Amino acid sequence: MQTKHNIRRAFRKEFSDWRVWGSRSLVVAFAALAGLVVVGFTWLSEHAFEQFLALCAWRWWAPLLWTPLATAAIVWLTRRYVPGAAGSGIPQVMAGLEPGVASHQLGLFVSLKLSAAKLVLTAAGFLAGLSLGREGPSVQVAAGVMLAARRWLPERSAVTAHGLLVAGGAAGIAAAFNTPLAGVMFAIEELSRTPEQRSSGLLMAAIVLAGLMAVSVNGNATYFGMIHAAGIDLSLVLPGLLVTLLSGLAGGLFSRLLLASLSGTSPDWFSRMRLRWPVIFAAGCGLAIAGIGLLSGGAVNGSGYGHTRAMIDGSGHSPAIFFFFKFIATWLTAWSGVPAGIFAPSLAIGAALGNDVAQLLAYPQASALIALGMVGFLAAATQAPLTSFIIVMEMVDGHAMVLSLMACAMMARTVARVLSPPLYPTLAQAQMLRLPAAHSP
Repeated sequence: MQTKHNIRRAFRKEFSDWRVWGSRSLVVAFAALAGLVVVGFTWLSEHAFEQFLALCAWRWWAPLLWTPLATAAIVWLTRRYVPGAAGSGIPQVMAGLEPGVASHQLGLFVSLKLSAAKLVLTAAGFLAGLSLGREGPSVQVAAGVMLAARRWLPERSAVTAHGLLVAGGAAGIAAAFNTPLAGVMFAIEELSRTPEQRSSGLLMAAIVLAGLMAVSVNGNATYFGMIHAAGIDLSLVLPGLLVTLLSGLAGGLFSRLLLASLSGTSPDWFSRMRLRWPVIFAAGCGLAIAGIGLLSGGAVNGSGYGHTRAMIDGSGHSPAIFFFFKFIATWLTAWSGVPAGIFAPSLAIGAALGNDVAQLLAYPQASALIALGMVGFLAAATQAPLTSFIIVMEMVDGHAMVLSLMACAMMARTVARVLSPPLYPTLAQAQMLRLPAAHSP
């Protein structure tokens, strides 16, 4: 009888309160909406970059005029109207999760207004031909959509604003990469602050649903294509260790460079100019990126998707200098102050590094080293090894490289930690400086 009584009570608690199910339905509906918004964001960004490519085809010198002017305009609009939309977007979501941020202050970091601005301004960055990704911005965009559900939730709902931020931010990664599992891991590894957020089945379901919305629209295809790594054996050990070490060093240097550039505390002339004349500085960055784009034949512009996919497929030749060009162009894009992410460019940089090592050592399985370079550089730059591992693992055909990818991600992150503090948590603390100073009584 005791067992029957407990079952009846549990059933009544679970299903009798319509408000609980109303809250759950609302969260699920907004998760689906967030996924669809990211899908639309993807389409807009790709369409904008196609227009830039059309401009390049019209006149080879056109980017030398267009890219600086467009970069300056994006930075001016961002600083003038939506300063919270600058940069990646991941630090803003992480700042919104800090315990010291009051509910009424969340709008400084995440809101529907910032989501709309982030979507448009990041797409404008693709139109300008900058070297950027949309995955980090997707985190802030989706988090703003999810946070909007708060106004319709009951006052005593178990779903908190912080929970919505975690679900929305991770949903952005899931939908951007077509990898729901990567979104869940991103929530656990980067965004979660409490065990309750890590274990909430509703929030995890919302993340997966947002990712599935992208899969349902775009198909079950990986963003950079499929990596075919057959015949993996012990011959991979030494080349793989070399790629791991180099990607860890390069990713750690990249992270340190970004922190030094974006902190505004460096004493060099460029940092002083960025502080004093940010729009003119942005135009200078745009001009440098346009020049690099011309030297690379347009390979560094955009996310690097086309060039990286050609490397993975083995259908394109990658000059050794592409690694350096893409590294510099992505750094300059972030330094300019435009809304931009680094996930996709980091994967492109890592792929180029792996390909260069394969060419240098004449290693026949170039695709394996490309996969290791991608996971190693991304893990080192973001210091999120598990998320990086899952994103790249989704691209690999078969399970032969699973352990190699995981080991590479962990080792590259360890190397990077020696060179640089964590990128996103450090930038999140810088975001906290935007909070109004407390007035003394």
